[in-house]
Amino acid sequence: MPCSSITSTTSTGDNSNKKNGSSLREFKLNESSFLASLMPKNEIGVDRFLDAHPEYDGRGALIAIFDSGVDPAADGLQVTSDGKPKILDVIDCTGSGDIDTSKVVKADADGCISGASGASLVINKSWKNPSGEWHVGYKLVYELFTEDLISRLKKERKKKWDEKNQEEIARAVKQVADFDQQHIKVEDAKLKRTREDLQNRLDILRKQSESYDDKGPVVDAVVWHDGEVWRVALDTQNLEDDPNCGKLANFIPLTNYRIERKYGVFSKLDACTFVANVYNDGNVLSIVTDCSPHATHVAGIATAFHPKEPLLNGVAPGAQIISCKIGDSRLGSMETGTGLIRALIAAVEHKCDLINMSYGEATLLPDYGRFVDLVNEAVNKHRLVFVSSAGNSGPGLSTVGAPGGTSSSIIGVGAYVSPAMAAGAHCVVEPPSEGLEYTWSSRGPTADGDLGVSVSAPGGAVAPVPTWTLQRRMLMNGTSMASPSACGGTALVISAMKAEGIPVSPYSVRKALENTSVAIGDLPEDKLSTGQGLMQVDKAFEYIQKCQNMPSVWYQIKIHQCGKTYPSLRGIYLREASACQQSTEWTVKVNPKFHEDAGNFEELVPFEECIELHSTEETVVKAPNYVLLTHNGRSFNVVVDPSNLSDGLHYFEVYGIDCKAPWRGPLFRIPITITKPKAVTNKPPQISFSKMLFQPGHIERRYIEVPHGASWAEVTMKTSGFDTARKFFVDAVQLCPLHRPLKWESVVTFPSPAAKSFTFKVVSGQTLELVIAQFWSSGIGSHETASVDFEVVFHGIKVNQEEVILDGSEAPVRIDAETLLASEELSPVAILNKIRVPYRPIDSKISALSTDRDKLPSGKQILALTLTYKVKLEDGAQIKPHIPLLNDRIYDTKFESQFYMISDLNKRIYSSGDVYPSSSTLPKGEYNLHLYLRHDNVQILEKMRHLVLFIERNLEEKDVIRLSFFSQPDGPLTGKGSFKSSSLVPGVKEGLYLGAPPKEKLPKNSQPGSVLVGAISYGKLSLTDQGENKNPEKHPASYRISFVVPPNKIDEDKGKDSSLSSKKNVSERLKEEVRDAKIKVLTSLKQETNEECLEWKELSTQLKSEYPKYTPLLAKILEGLVSKSNVKDKIHHDEEVIDAANEVIETIDRDELAKFLALKNDPEDEEAENIRKKMELTRDQLTEALYQKGLALAEIESLKLADLTWCILSKDGDKSPPLASTEGEKEDGGSHGDAFEENFKELKKWVDVKSTKYGILLVTREKRAQRLGTALKVLLDIIQDDADAAKKKFYELKLSLLDDIGWTHLATYEREWMLVRFPPNLPLF
Repeated sequence: MPCSSITSTTSTGDNSNKKNGSSLREFKLNESSFLASLMPKNEIGVDRFLDAHPEYDGRGALIAIFDSGVDPAADGLQVTSDGKPKILDVIDCTGSGDIDTSKVVKADADGCISGASGASLVINKSWKNPSGEWHVGYKLVYELFTEDLISRLKKERKKKWDEKNQEEIARAVKQVADFDQQHIKVEDAKLKRTREDLQNRLDILRKQSESYDDKGPVVDAVVWHDGEVWRVALDTQNLEDDPNCGKLANFIPLTNYRIERKYGVFSKLDACTFVANVYNDGNVLSIVTDCSPHATHVAGIATAFHPKEPLLNGVAPGAQIISCKIGDSRLGSMETGTGLIRALIAAVEHKCDLINMSYGEATLLPDYGRFVDLVNEAVNKHRLVFVSSAGNSGPGLSTVGAPGGTSSSIIGVGAYVSPAMAAGAHCVVEPPSEGLEYTWSSRGPTADGDLGVSVSAPGGAVAPVPTWTLQRRMLMNGTSMASPSACGGTALVISAMKAEGIPVSPYSVRKALENTSVAIGDLPEDKLSTGQGLMQVDKAFEYIQKCQNMPSVWYQIKIHQCGKTYPSLRGIYLREASACQQSTEWTVKVNPKFHEDAGNFEELVPFEECIELHSTEETVVKAPNYVLLTHNGRSFNVVVDPSNLSDGLHYFEVYGIDCKAPWRGPLFRIPITITKPKAVTNKPPQISFSKMLFQPGHIERRYIEVPHGASWAEVTMKTSGFDTARKFFVDAVQLCPLHRPLKWESVVTFPSPAAKSFTFKVVSGQTLELVIAQFWSSGIGSHETASVDFEVVFHGIKVNQEEVILDGSEAPVRIDAETLLASEELSPVAILNKIRVPYRPIDSKISALSTDRDKLPSGKQILALTLTYKVKLEDGAQIKPHIPLLNDRIYDTKFESQFYMISDLNKRIYSSGDVYPSSSTLPKGEYNLHLYLRHDNVQILEKMRHLVLFIERNLEEKDVIRLSFFSQPDGPLTGKGSFKSSSLVPGVKEGLYLGAPPKEKLPKNSQPGSVLVGAISYGKLSLTDQGENKNPEKHPASYRISFVVPPNKIDEDKGKDSSLSSKKNVSERLKEEVRDAKIKVLTSLKQETNEECLEWKELSTQLKSEYPKYTPLLAKILEGLVSKSNVKDKIHHDEEVIDAANEVIETIDRDELAKFLALKNDPEDEEAENIRKKMELTRDQLTEALYQKGLALAEIESLKLADLTWCILSKDGDKSPPLASTEGEKEDGGSHGDAFEENFKELKKWVDVKSTKYGILLVTREKRAQRLGTALKVLLDIIQDDADAAKKKFYELKLSLLDDIGWTHLATYEREWMLVRFPPNLPLF
């Protein structure tokens, strides 16, 4: 996720803090220093550097911005300081803007084509298209916009829509009033129905206003090849109020951005810029928009150029950029594996010098994963300098995120705020006396001991943002802003190196940045927050000038504790109490790493350095004095003795200095971090920290050895001694192997002195870091120092199994509980509130992706595996997909990418996601889940063809199962010995039994093998209300519980013959079997071609002659006629349907059927029950025949009326004879109309004509009578009551009714929804 925040916290009030006797009120900004503070550069020496080297302002440097997508129209991002184009390419690496344009159409004689949305589009005659082939596609424009922009547009569009709807409501109200005035007393049935129709129209309009849900307009896209390049044009009429605006023919065609560097804007209302790129020979169009202002802001910090206001320039105004969008619009702005890999491909392809990535996530394995492997290749082979944000999860230690703070090849940047930034950009009343790290900036070390943060840079700025925000720039702060500041500074250095002919190496650049940084803070452990300090551009370049003849080497550090071969570490991190009680010895291997193109004889063989080793504290860390280092590396041992250290945080280093050139500074550093915890000796186990004093930005860290047996902590924080409100960050962090940091955090604001309590989970025996920090700008305007008292009380109930699995049998699970610390109340609570159903794919397909954006720099082609899962929901539910193998890991995984989409049978997308699946509410129905996996190794993909996926469904509150506890093993069966609670005392175990859920409480339709999951807790909290004690999920020390759904019970009636033995002889039964087999063959025949239709007709005629009165046969013949597609003569076809329906009707004795259905049968009388089923089937065949006959009668009437209308409107005199014949047919239509009414009345006797199955005939009837309001109301009721997937024919009928009524605003709204409900194809991944 992006490592920034758009909102910044400011503080107000007076402040008279003093340093060295001078009041901070003396710090004053003038206009120029204020503007300079909005885009901080002086802090990192940019001003000094550019004063000395004005032409080294980034010229010649190319930066790839891995982010949410840069707006090429944003202020300051058009040209460089030397007049070159600022942005060389804009790419959507995620695929979120991809449009399927594989459909190819030809223009008609009038120059019109049919767009993918169904719209008729006029081609501009001046457009060159030698092939005459036009690729078409469409996109719902909201899929390209951010949530903020969509929200703004929805308000604007709703306002205009409401105006039109109110006009129609006013018109409808007037029509009702006029009718009532003309007809004071209405008794005539026809008039009543007319009055009802008018009222229905009014009701529909009012209801539509309440249910309005804007899914956004559709944009049609057209792609063609003009003989030289691919061209793109969009039809955006649906976005415009003026029907003459946005037409396809008026669009100025675009091509891939890198060719002509042109962009478009959808409309004036949205003011959203977009870029077009065409891939895969015109079959894929990528529309690139940003998914947040983040990237544009980042690019502005690094490179913005404002010739009229140079103080607002970015750090490197002469640098150029390419925008690589890694934030997926479908996921808000979350990065995806696909986006990351494609971005790296683009950066290498464009021969970029730098990459800035202000994104990141927590990780369980540092410096690991496929993306990290490819980054290593980009840095080591292609010499890219990779700069990234460290993260915003501070102030706790070991909170740096991946990839920026955890990867060796990446420069991780922390966020710094200077007094000028505080006064200007943040508008605080009084700035701090000196610069400091932002409170939230992530800290090192990594889990494997690396420092984590390399350098720091200003972490806030007022920088350019996209045009759709309707402002030029805004304030954001975060390590997201620190990273481009550092990247821009590095671009200045690279600009200078290129200008002076110094070879660019990420190794030498990084060494220069780190060895010339200015320390922030006076303590050694401040490096864990700030890295080597605040980078200084001018000093870094001086360093590089001096070192330009030195070999470009990265000194890789690998550390093992003596006696162990695993794990391999990058630093020494002694965190747990056992590691801090005695000396330990470590083997350090230093491997000089050269770039891949280094020559053996020129660079590797001659490499030899005499290294003098230094320890920052020899009483704690001992190392050899000297090491001779060659290309093959050298090992040496280090001894660390923390036994005499005081409790708390300590930081040391062993670093190596070149004996021949000590001015180079440390060539490598071995970070040693020791957090010596304080033991808890009190009984009951509690520890207090009193009178901790806080000023703005102050941080207090306490390290506690969590007592064995503790599972949660209850904390009380008391504040005093201050006047204005205080804001504190309170973090508790523990590290466990192969886990992300176990972190509890809270941001607490105290308006006045008070006490607050918290509870959080702890891991027994592991060191707990407790961090209390006053927010850097909180209390700045106050005279008072805040005093904080902190009390931590540990609690715990130890059980023999924390995660409980009920295997599906009736047997209870025994749980042994004890407390090791102090008396606790054992009050177990367990619930099952979710069900996970396993699925295997029904289809799998491996395909090679296109070479234009999915081919790795190594030349390997990326492949894709698409898995399809079928999911059926018996009821609407909130579901979430789970892929245990892949979920929750984006950087710390060797797999490249995953993405899923859930669609219904109409291809409507309901949900999509990737490594962090989200819950979505789905109505009852059948769904397809398509899972898309990418990798270049086909063997890995082959192994995943049968990947198991779980669908997790939340149970409704009424279905949540609360499990029972017993004191006896037979309790679940006897119902005796219920266990509620008891008091545990240290040293005494107590046993209890957890019963399985009663079978009758299992969710309906639970499939065997499904898993019910929930939570279980054992202890009672003392600092919370009783409600939280009843819900184990709210207990800090809750554990997972699961129940495997067992096989269903065997149906006792299964296997019994459900019907009486046939009384018919063998010959009769044989004839029936032959007859039924023939009918089965008939139903299996297709009718797609003329030959197939002829075969079907011949067979149906033959079977009719053999079985002329057999109703099931005649019903199947009717069904075959109705299902026939591509009918040319519709009237003739409808007449055939009517004849077939009449044949079905004539074979049924309706009087006998009615009498039988009126009788009540004994359900236990099997013979009577079989007869009842047969008669119900006959009734269904009758009603279906009546229904299809009615539809056919109505269609014949409609078609003849249309022919008549066409003839009347025709101006050709030769059309007169057809007109006469049509009028004659109109008279016949009258007989059809009577037949329709008679047929409808007959159907009404047998079924509810308002039902989903037959209601369309009622709609048709009302439409024939021109009661369109009533017809629409009936149709809307049918749609609402239909529990199955949406039926396209219903909505097409709805659309035609809206057109007939003349409600254009509703018709437009419904057409937009049609493409949501019934898209022609699934979207691209």
